[in-house]
Amino acid sequence: MTVSEQSVVAEKRHDFADLASRPVLRRKRPGQLIAMVVVGLFAVMGGYVIVTNPGFGWPTVAKYLFDIRILNGLLTTIELTVIAMILGFVIGLVIAVMRMSDNSLLRGVAGAYIWFFRGTPLLVQMLFWGFAAVLFPTIGIGIPGGPMLVEWNTNDVLPLFVAGILGLGLNEGAYMAEIVRAGLMGVPAGQSEASHAMGFSRMETLRHVVIPQAMKIILPPVGNETISMLKTTSLVIVIGVGDLLYNTQQIYARNLQQIPLLIVASLWYILLTTILSLIQARIEKRYSRGNVLQARKA
Repeated sequence: MTVSEQSVVAEKRHDFADLASRPVLRRKRPGQLIAMVVVGLFAVMGGYVIVTNPGFGWPTVAKYLFDIRILNGLLTTIELTVIAMILGFVIGLVIAVMRMSDNSLLRGVAGAYIWFFRGTPLLVQMLFWGFAAVLFPTIGIGIPGGPMLVEWNTNDVLPLFVAGILGLGLNEGAYMAEIVRAGLMGVPAGQSEASHAMGFSRMETLRHVVIPQAMKIILPPVGNETISMLKTTSLVIVIGVGDLLYNTQQIYARNLQQIPLLIVASLWYILLTTILSLIQARIEKRYSRGNVLQARKA
């Protein structure tokens, strides 16, 4: 390298060092500042209205927030959510496996199930289960076309709480089936082939190889479905199940404090959805550790 080239290199290094020592100037964005001011003003105005408007009835909200009737309805809502999601997931898993079966009859039955329960409104399905006794006053065991050996009153066997679970769970099963099927199809076919080569049966492959890997795909939408189910349980009000919203309605039907009581119900729904969202985030983080490690290695 000649003397002139060395001088040019030294000069460039000096220029780079000079640029690096200069303070970084942030680009001025007046639009962001204006947007922040506008949003802040609306937030202050909204907070002022919420605090000062007597129609919200905050003393009434505080009075009924931990009322025993509200808490009993809250417990029923949680029970409905948990049981309906378990039922929906089990049904969805079975229907998803049937949809992927080589047997055309099983595929047809699974497709018909999904078609029916996704094609009719959940509210209509809920009402059908609530009025099941109109179609079948009694149910039991007997000879087809002959006498009944044992029979029970439908309203005794199918109380409103059970009717609500069936309405929610069977409908959720149709949507869960598509979620599970997408997760199962997301597992590379080579995994199943390798499992079969090691001597595993089809069910063993599904249980020990495919489903554990599919959970990474299945869990995020299942979390969203659970949060949605928590709020959807409010539909059982149409058949008279004493959930959170139903008990809230019974209270404001007597004291005519509709808005404060609806705020009470909303606060509990928001609290539960927040807890479920945090649980979902932790589960997703746990199941995504392998993907994060692979991304870092790449």
